[in-house]
Amino acid sequence: MSRTAIFASCAKMPEGDGDEQAVSAALDDLGFTVRWAAWDDRSVDFADAEVVVLRATWDYPERRAEFLDWCESVPALCNPAAVARWNTDKSYLVELLDAGLPVVPTTLVEPGEKPDWPRTPFVVKPSVGAGSRGVARFGADAAGAEEHLRTLHADDRTALIQPYQSSVDTQGEIALSYFGGIYSHAFTKAAMLGSTVDPSGLYLEERVAAAVPAPEVRALAEDAMDTACSLLGILRAELLYARADIVRGEDGDPRLLELELVEPTLGFRQADAGAPLRFASAVRQQLA
Repeated sequence: MSRTAIFASCAKMPEGDGDEQAVSAALDDLGFTVRWAAWDDRSVDFADAEVVVLRATWDYPERRAEFLDWCESVPALCNPAAVARWNTDKSYLVELLDAGLPVVPTTLVEPGEKPDWPRTPFVVKPSVGAGSRGVARFGADAAGAEEHLRTLHADDRTALIQPYQSSVDTQGEIALSYFGGIYSHAFTKAAMLGSTVDPSGLYLEERVAAAVPAPEVRALAEDAMDTACSLLGILRAELLYARADIVRGEDGDPRLLELELVEPTLGFRQADAGAPLRFASAVRQQLA
């Protein structure tokens, strides 16, 4: 019996960035018929699909309320709407930090608020954003940071301030992908600040390569998964996918930069040939 799986995307990138090319074949082998559809395409009956997988919905930052309403309307959404609501606002990092997780220090600046600017290099980014759009690095130039903050606040957007992790310049960051709550593979990403914008305008292009995480990095990713699921009141197995982005702090210890649960590139092109099979099996598990 054939089952329908829809990969949700957006109008500017209707079939994602090509990372899932091998996934469709793996799902096909398990009896799924896979197709792509923009999440806001009103001609598509998402409620009729056995599973709808959030994959390339990268235009949601400008329409988050509408996007979350759509998520709530899809019964078989992976990851679920409650996860999307929590994870599409990077203020979740403060929750993880408050729970004792070693997260890159994060300060929220609501519209109308004025921060105490760091005395070391730092990054300012919107709390709701994707693809590193709106992310800027500053040194001692508080004037430049204030202008960037004003631009974000003018759009009624909350900002995040984080100390810049200098290890990114030499080591980049490492991303660990999980399927059904179980580790699959990892890949490194070079620093994206100042990188070229993809022709779609939705994300910055990045240099990636396969990687093997160090034990302490793997342990932090596992702790991040456990802590997030505890805050959400779900089991790890209820997450079809997750990606933990980790960098080294100034002391050399790993720090969580982000825990992506909504639309991250999962690095299939940098993974072993078994990764698409593991993902397909995790999709099947969600239906069980």
